Amino acid sequence: MAFMRYRALPQRGEPTVEFRAWLAQFDADRDGRISREELQHALRSLNVWFAWWKARGGVRAADANGDGAVAGDDEAARLFAFAQRHLHAKIAQLGYY
Repeated sequence: MAFMRYRALPQRGEPTVEFRAWLAQFDADRDGRISREELQHALRSLNVWFAWWKARGGVRAADANGDGAVAGDDEAARLFAFAQRHLHAKIAQLGYY
């Protein structure tokens, strides 16, 4: 997966599952939901410019029920798609080299 800074990610599996595992590291209150502030922190860890702006857009794009956070598989899949489209993130499985 493209997020190489965190060794806690599984090395094999679905990219969306790995993406959710990476996001879970930033769930500060451990409620199973990613708020805009938590997503902003995640984006800052990747040295993304204008992380607050992109986090706001990501939560707006992914939040299907309007509660202001990303929760559940459907919303995580929407955030995954947003990251690939708008953040130009290449998220792919890692293989053996």
